This record gives sequence, C-alpha cells and structure tokens, in this order.
Amino acid sequence: MRLCICFVLLSIVLYASADNPFSSGFRFVKDAAGGARDMWRAYRDMREANYIGADKYFHARGNYDAARRGPGGAWAAKVISDARERWQSGVSGRGAEDTRLDQEANEWGRRGGDPNRYRPAGLPNKY
Repeated sequence: MRLCICFVLLSIVLYASADNPFSSGFRFVKDAAGGARDMWRAYRDMREANYIGADKYFHARGNYDAARRGPGGAWAAKVISDARERWQSGVSGRGAEDTRLDQEANEWGRRGGDPNRYRPAGLPNKY
C-alpha cells in the first residue's frame, strides 16, 4: 500500500513538473494577453506623447516588450501589428513606403532589437 501511494505521489510530482501541453498552453495564452497589454500601452503612450516622428519608436517598443514575454507575446505582437497596418493602410491612405517602414520597426522590436534605434531626438524621457 505504501509503495502504491509513493508511486502515485511521485507520478503527480513528475507530471506537474514536466512541460506538459496544459501548462505550456496556459503559458502561451498568458504571454499573449501580456503582449496585447504591452501593445496597448505603447499605443496609448504614442497617442499621449503626440510627438511627430515617434510612431516608429512606439511600434518597435510595443513589439519589443510583447516579444520579451515569450512565444505568446511575440504572436500577439505580430497579429496586432499586421492587423493595425492593414487597417491603417486602408483607412488613412498612407503610402506603401510608410507601411513598410512601420513593419520594419515592428519586426525590429519583435526580434529583440533596441527600440531606441527609432527614438526621435527630443521625445520626453517618460517614454
């Protein structure tokens, strides 16, 4: 009986500590939700700053922060960035070159590049 109880407890401990699909799925969703919050924070800061020439910086920063959370955050950043660019290009009438540069900043941030590469001079330190 004791051997059976020890075996069951050992099995539970091993299962709980293993990288099982439920824990990794939960981690992906948690990272994705956090990544979406990071993207929202960057968008909100961009609107608040209202600083000419800073949009690429905020694109890169939002993607950078989201991707640092893990695969779920990187996925959320890509989905949100791509959807925003498709919507913006259809609504605002911005040129293809501006869209390409935004996507370049998005990719740079998602790959872990320093967002300050796109930071314009004079942008307040708050951002």
